[in-house]
Order: sequence, then structure tokens, then C-alpha cells
Amino acid sequence: MKLLVTGGAGFIGSNFVRYVLSNHPEDAVVNFDALTYAGNLENLSDLQDNPRYTFVHGDIASPRDVSKIFRDQPIDVIVNFAAESHVDRSLHMGPRTFIRTNILGTQMLLDAARKHKVRRFLQVSTDEVYGSLGPTGAFTEETPLQPNNPYAATKAGADCMVRAASHSHGLDAVITRCSNNFGPCQFPEKLIPLMITTALADKPLPVYGDGMHVRDWIYVVDHCSGIDTVLRRAKSGSVYNLGGNYDVPNIQIVKGVLKILGKPESLITYVKDRPGHDRRYAMDSSRARRELDWTPAHRFEDALKATVDWYVNHPLWWQRIRSGEYLKAYEKLYGWRDEQCR
Repeated sequence: MKLLVTGGAGFIGSNFVRYVLSNHPEDAVVNFDALTYAGNLENLSDLQDNPRYTFVHGDIASPRDVSKIFRDQPIDVIVNFAAESHVDRSLHMGPRTFIRTNILGTQMLLDAARKHKVRRFLQVSTDEVYGSLGPTGAFTEETPLQPNNPYAATKAGADCMVRAASHSHGLDAVITRCSNNFGPCQFPEKLIPLMITTALADKPLPVYGDGMHVRDWIYVVDHCSGIDTVLRRAKSGSVYNLGGNYDVPNIQIVKGVLKILGKPESLITYVKDRPGHDRRYAMDSSRARRELDWTPAHRFEDALKATVDWYVNHPLWWQRIRSGEYLKAYEKLYGWRDEQCR
């Protein structure tokens, strides 16, 4: 089948594109990405000559771009990764861009999916739509949606539109909600790559508040295998949590990175907490294990070591991103600029 993977040049999307092409030789992938600040074609540069891979530059919130992709490509399923995804940006830059991409863009894709009769629509969501947990328990698929920041609110809104399309119009749609991802090609604003690249430069590592905010961590390859399993095996209208079953305080993650790099903990610098910072997330993924026989395959410690090694061995990748050099290449190729993110 032919998959339309939106946001396929981003961190999780690019790993998913690679996963599908490696594990399903009968499938083809169309990568549809707007190449805003977190989309990076270098993530998939080795696939440019693969006959089963096509890149199309476009915006899911643009009626013209979405219409064109369906005119040009016979799409069987849509896997929607495309999203504005960083909480801090939603707080400091305002929610407008997040509303446009995460809600309006998702609805644009849903309309196209119905019009062109795609076989399945998979919405990639996040545990942040559930809000914050107390000291015990874990999010289940029945946990009420209680988002606490603009990013999470727009993702929850998108999930609701997907649910509505399924229940009101009979669209074959499923939703996955994942915990915090980590692995190769993650944009350096996120916690683990930020700590790695900052420590490599021997600069202070900024840790919010007391560092005791708890997150559940999943290696990106395991997340991709979970998405792929839901795509191919789940019942229409279903929701699945995909977590790594490794929920620990952020400070433990930071110290783990420093230990792998052989850097001193004196580099840790506690900074003012961000507004509305959810204290604890934990995911119950037992439904996916029970109904789909999916489970993460990687130990956290091994995956973290592999991730640190990747950043150590690919300095040009993250240095180009931090300097903004990669955006200049897109300006030359496509004649546009992402002004808001520069």
C-alpha cells in the first residue's frame, strides 16, 4: 500500500518512514512536509534515490497543497505526524500557529481522507492531552482529556476532530497517544538532545524547577513499531496508548546523559519553572500489549546510550540546526523562509 506520512521530515516521522521502508518491502511512502524549523530533509537524505520513497513539500493546512497531493498520488492510508509540537513555543510564541497546523491542518486531512476514500487515517497524538497525574497511577485510554498548555490543547482538539470524523462520517480512523520519545534526529530543543549537545559544549545544562517532573520515556524505534502495529491491526475508532514503561524524574535523565558522556554534574543549572508545567506523566500501555501483542523491544539504558552515541558521532547534523544553516538550504531550494521561527 502507499502511505501518506505527513511531517515525515521531522524526528518521529522520519524514523517512521525509515521503519516502514525497512520492514514492509511491498509498501511505498510519500513524505509530505512543510519543512518548518523542525523538519529536516537530512534525516532521510540516504533515501532520495529509493523508488519507494517520494518527498513532497507542502503544508497540511493549505487547501491547495492538500488537494494537489491527492491529485498526484494514489494514497491508501494517512499517518499524520505533522504538528507544532514544542510546549515552550506554544507558551512564548502564542497558540495561533499551533491551532492552524494541529487543528485546522488535521481537519483538512480528514476532509481529504473522506473525499478520496482512504482506507485508514491514523492520528499520532501525545500523552499531554491527558493533563497531569498525581503521585500514583497512569494514563489509560479512558482518562479524560485535560490539556494544560496550548500545544496539548490543540492536540486534544485534533483528536476530537478525528473521533468526530470516525463516529459521524464512518471514516476508518485510529489514534495513538505516546509518551516522551527520544532517539536519533530529534530537534535539539527537546530535553535529551538539548542536554547532550549542551554537555558536549561544556555549557550549563538548564533544568526546570527542581528537576523532579516525571515523564514516561519510549525509544523512537519502539514508538514506530507501535504505530505500525496499530495502523495494520487495530479496529476502526480505537485509541491506543504507547509508552515505554519507564517513568522517572527529568533530573535522572540529565544525570544519565552526563554519566554516559563522562561530564560532571556540576554542569546542571536549575532555572525558573515554565508556566503550567505538568508534574507527572505515566502511561498504561496494557491495551496495546493485550489486544495487539505490542511491547517495546529496547531497554531504556541501552537506547539512551545509543542516542548519546548518535549525537556524538553526528556533530554536523545538530550544529547546522543550532546555527540555522539547514534553513538556508531550504530557502534556496524552495524560495521561502519560515520567518516566525528564525
